Amino acid sequence: MARLAAVAAQPSRRIIGLMSGTSLDGLDVVLCRCTGAGATLHVALEHFATVPYPLDLQQRLRAISQPTVQLQDVVVLHAEVARRQADMVLACLQKWGVGPAEVDVLASHGQTIWHAPRHQHGRPEFAHHATLQIGDGDHLAQLTGILTLSDFRQKHVAAGYEGAPLAPFADELLFRQPGVNRLLLNLGGIANFTLLPADGGPALATDTGPANTLLDHVVRQHYPNKSYDAGGYLAAQGHVHAGLLAALLAHPFFAQPFPKTTGPELFSPAYLKASQAKTSTTSLPAPDLLATLVELAATSVAQAARHYLGPQPTAEVLMSGGGAHNATLLAALARHLPTARLLSTAKASVPPDAKEALLFAVLANETLAGHPALSLGKISLPG
Repeated sequence: MARLAAVAAQPSRRIIGLMSGTSLDGLDVVLCRCTGAGATLHVALEHFATVPYPLDLQQRLRAISQPTVQLQDVVVLHAEVARRQADMVLACLQKWGVGPAEVDVLASHGQTIWHAPRHQHGRPEFAHHATLQIGDGDHLAQLTGILTLSDFRQKHVAAGYEGAPLAPFADELLFRQPGVNRLLLNLGGIANFTLLPADGGPALATDTGPANTLLDHVVRQHYPNKSYDAGGYLAAQGHVHAGLLAALLAHPFFAQPFPKTTGPELFSPAYLKASQAKTSTTSLPAPDLLATLVELAATSVAQAARHYLGPQPTAEVLMSGGGAHNATLLAALARHLPTARLLSTAKASVPPDAKEALLFAVLANETLAGHPALSLGKISLPG
């Protein structure tokens, strides 16, 4: 406990942030220095890497992110994911020439395997939200020797919220610009954004719908040597199928009020398959299917942006996540949001691939600094 108290009392902290999203493709690792907290926070990014997950781990994570799963598989992977991530962290530190003893804190988001807000689980006997991330913090702390904060979403859920998005808390500290509407758009497996209003009003955040989760599924299904559509090249060769797009957009999620959260549990291959069956598009060429899914992502993002900012949203849209590299998706967003400025988070000195991991480093810093609204996460002391 003396170590925890000492780290909490420091004016600055060297923190590793870890993030693995619903695309299940790998672990984002950032090393940064956080000086101060709250309104005085300054974050200096020192190193960043994305460590790919081995194919066997990707397949096993997809297998347990299903409605029917063996409980033993979940239990084993809860520990195994943490142990594999600990190895990845130590390998990154060795490559960067940094010893574990030179790092104050490790902040781990964990791997979401099931997200169940109330509107999604639909159980009248249980009126609360629920979510589950694996990758145990105690294993991470023990194997790296670094004080670890993990399980950030559980306290948010316990307080009556949906456990997502958590990004607004850190987005507010890192990206607020007076006089400018800033929309922090993360194009991960699921698309979500934080809106920081120009008038200084409170941050607003919502999930918008699927982004890479279905695109990557289609690529893996039709192109066995690929795991994603690099640059949106394949989608650019296709044509949007209007009937299939309408069927996909008919899902009740898109009619639910904002803000809202979701995940690949809802926007699964079964959702896509059912929509194709309804529209007799089961034999649709893969490029057309990808083009239609790109249009679905862009349409749902634009729908949410118009809800918050009016029919012609004027904002700086700072993009991050894997979808920020998909030129076809960016072109579709530009068509749907012609009055917005589409930019990378790099404009604010945050690499788009590093942003989510950096956000959890910031949340850990605020927790240790005693921020009353941001005391999130389980604290694990190394042995």
